[in-house]
Amino acid sequence: MSSRDSRGFIIWLTGLPGSGKTTLARALAARLSEPMRVEVLDGDEVRQTLSVDLGYSRQDRDRQVARLGYIARLLARNGVAVIVAAVSPYNEARERERLHAHESDIPFLEVHLDADLPSLIERDTKGHYRRALDGRLPGFTGVTDPYGPPLHPDFRLRTTSEPLATGLQVIGDALIARGLVPSIVACLAAYL
Repeated sequence: MSSRDSRGFIIWLTGLPGSGKTTLARALAARLSEPMRVEVLDGDEVRQTLSVDLGYSRQDRDRQVARLGYIARLLARNGVAVIVAAVSPYNEARERERLHAHESDIPFLEVHLDADLPSLIERDTKGHYRRALDGRLPGFTGVTDPYGPPLHPDFRLRTTSEPLATGLQVIGDALIARGLVPSIVACLAAYL
């Protein structure tokens, strides 16, 4: 199967800030790029370009998710494997994007990167968690603003205790099982 004939799909990585979404997205994209076209839509990067008009209210966060979903569907309809890496804190918004993908006949996998708060605080190089806990960063997801973990994700990866290679293997196996990639096993095996 050539990349031109590949069927596009969406992998939606969600989790608290610092849970490893961007790291997993970039590693997965590197492994998938050999057999197909891949794009990573990083929530932070999209906020700095297409969503500079948005704040952090629930309505604005939902708009951000809708924008990411729309772009992801456009790309996936054109045979691109799309990896969205965004906190996307509300179940309802993520479920709407799953529904829109389903209505467009685009495979959609939701992956929850689950990490405990003490680990996130420990590995927080920007100091966001400490500032939020001290009351100096209002509206921070997981501390002063809610995060709704997916109720029924396709996969839940415990990034506090599972290595990156485990996440890559789980997602790679699922893509192969669903017939979405030609043979990612060889690509992933070189990195495991």
